[in-house]
Amino acid sequence: MDRRAGISNAITTAMSRFYGKGPERARTYFHEDNVICVLEGGLTASEETLLSAGEEDVIRDYRQKFQAVVAAELMRTVADITGRTVRTYHSQILFRPTRIFEMFILDAPVEGHED
Repeated sequence: MDRRAGISNAITTAMSRFYGKGPERARTYFHEDNVICVLEGGLTASEETLLSAGEEDVIRDYRQKFQAVVAAELMRTVADITGRTVRTYHSQILFRPTRIFEMFILDAPVEGHED
């Protein structure tokens, strides 16, 4: 399996397990020593309710706190697939449309993947 598809599938599976609902679509990109996974959709019913009430910050704060708890697992997954050490990781969520960005900085570019 292509490494990009492997990361997309692994992150989607993890999000489904963590939140009880996963994203509807995922794409992973490599650029130099960066891995960026863009997830579309995947808000839970309670998050959709909060979003309808204009509470984007509540959803973002919760997701960022939760991502800090699961960061080690996601970093290990990306490291296993890329064969590189993940130096750091950050997650960000945007709304209308909902996009979640999972960003990993590696110790070196992924072998065999040019920009």
